[in-house]
Amino acid sequence: MPDKFTYEYQAPTQEERKEINTIQQRYLLENPKNEKLKRLRILDAKVKNIPNAIAYIMGVVGVLVFGTGLTCILEWDLVLIGVLVMIVGALIVSPVYFVHSIISKRLKSKYREEILKLSEELLNEEK
Repeated sequence: MPDKFTYEYQAPTQEERKEINTIQQRYLLENPKNEKLKRLRILDAKVKNIPNAIAYIMGVVGVLVFGTGLTCILEWDLVLIGVLVMIVGALIVSPVYFVHSIISKRLKSKYREEILKLSEELLNEEK
């Protein structure tokens, strides 16, 4: 029968400490400053990402339609249909820049007050 007791201690490594801290941060209560900063980031992302997403979608769809028209001409010898489909594709792609700028301006004007208010509050809290 063993009469002795052995105990082995092992401290967490640097990587384990980082992981523990990351998990711990998820469960800490949010302070109001972090919530304001999080809201500010969300609003800023909306103003930037929504116009970009719409422009990318319009661009991809337009190029695919244009390519379909080109395929009609080159592969299937359907010149008239191909030209018409290519024109439709070009009409989809051509206003992308203007649509992007219009949506961007509208979103900036929609969220301007809240973004400026939150940024002022955050900047004044630091003082």
